[in-house]
Amino acid sequence: MLFKDEQLPKALYRAQTVREAEASYIHSGEVGLFELIERAGQAAFDLLQQLQRSSGKVAVIAGYGNNGADAYICATLLLEAGANVALFAIPREEVGAGNVHAKAAFITAGGCLSENLGAALDDADVIVEGLLGTGFHGEVTAEFAEVINAINAHQAWTLSLDIPSGIAADTGAGLLAIKADATLTFGAMKQGLITAKARDCVGQLWFTDLGLTPFLPASNCFNIAYQQSDLGLPIRAKHSHKGSCGKVTVIGGDIGMAGATRLAGESCLRAGAGLVCVISRPQHLVVINSGRPELMFWGCELVDMEVYQRLGWADVLLIGPGLGKQDWGYNLLKATALSDKPCVMDADALNLLATEPAKQHNWVLTPHSGEAARLLGVSVEQIEQDRFAAVRALQQKFGGVIVLKGAGSIIYDGERCHVAPVGNPGLASGGSGDVLGGIIAALMAQGMSNMDAASAGVVIHGVAADMAAKDGERGMLACDLFPFIRLLVDKI
Repeated sequence: MLFKDEQLPKALYRAQTVREAEASYIHSGEVGLFELIERAGQAAFDLLQQLQRSSGKVAVIAGYGNNGADAYICATLLLEAGANVALFAIPREEVGAGNVHAKAAFITAGGCLSENLGAALDDADVIVEGLLGTGFHGEVTAEFAEVINAINAHQAWTLSLDIPSGIAADTGAGLLAIKADATLTFGAMKQGLITAKARDCVGQLWFTDLGLTPFLPASNCFNIAYQQSDLGLPIRAKHSHKGSCGKVTVIGGDIGMAGATRLAGESCLRAGAGLVCVISRPQHLVVINSGRPELMFWGCELVDMEVYQRLGWADVLLIGPGLGKQDWGYNLLKATALSDKPCVMDADALNLLATEPAKQHNWVLTPHSGEAARLLGVSVEQIEQDRFAAVRALQQKFGGVIVLKGAGSIIYDGERCHVAPVGNPGLASGGSGDVLGGIIAALMAQGMSNMDAASAGVVIHGVAADMAAKDGERGMLACDLFPFIRLLVDKI
């Protein structure tokens, strides 16, 4: 069967784990390697039929591994169904046994190989590519780069088999990769399919299990994009009052940056916190309260006992939005560190933390790639090369729960790993991160664990952005998310 969207399996796996499961399946005697290849090719053919993409000219581009063998089988079935098929294969003398058998089946069915890539692609309505499978990592060779560039330059609808060629299955990274309209992945969901550059390349994601599911081990990594209705937000009792629904203190907003704390504070309220206090520069009172009078405000020039009382009053602290990196923000960060309250740290709080690293169990850190790079002392390119490795390194160094924001945000607490392929480029505007921090802090204040609150917060934030994007991604503002945040937390 073919699955997509909310039907996709939630468990995510590394490519090596999937290969070991395939080996166990074959070793059991229930299936042979070529039968698995035939099932994959059949599933690709079935998908093309289901999507009505098998009419017109179909260009099939095959590599020389099992991924190419899947493409050969799909091409054979297309031929037998009367389709116009042109097949171009990357030449190589030594190929896998499955590839050899699949190629022979294609030729027996009357297929012939095109020796010219341009001729194969000419006038194609559909492209099916099986160039590089899940064993790929690093950079594509010049030979494959030429083919990938030619496919990407073509106007035909493109299906990638298992994973878009050029994308690393374990990380989602790739310097040059096929940009597919759809990807059909086999056997198990690879963790790299839903984060990093893969988010640009996969297109609509489809899945078929090939019978592999019983041979897969338990996973500690999950796709949480489609769990909006089961993220653990407590039901609010009928006799609830504002003091019982969570109290959050938001700390930030140095001179000229009142908007960040204003957005974070309202986000806390929209996500259900009963009471929210903002500690910011005194001159920001009018900016913050005139737009949102439900927010309490305390103007702070110096850290005094009143500040400590506001910190002690809260169930959860959120520090960082507009905090700045001067003495004012530094002193507030130090005061926050003396509290034993659960804390969400974002923005400049993370930049300050990078200069004086500390490790705590009861905080949630929400860095984007640039902040993560500063926290680990590496380049942004290194972070994006392996976001899973980066989030593990951050958690090991700083403790708590790490939310590595980006395309396919990753949430990790040292044991569980959640990936949330939600949201859109409309979030690439100032204030979006402040809104996310507010959602997470509010959910924590309402009784969710740090990990559950971080995971639910990322999903709510991303889905709200997808709902807001109905009017367009470009020009979307952080505050455009507020009506949808309210809808989503009530749905949950």
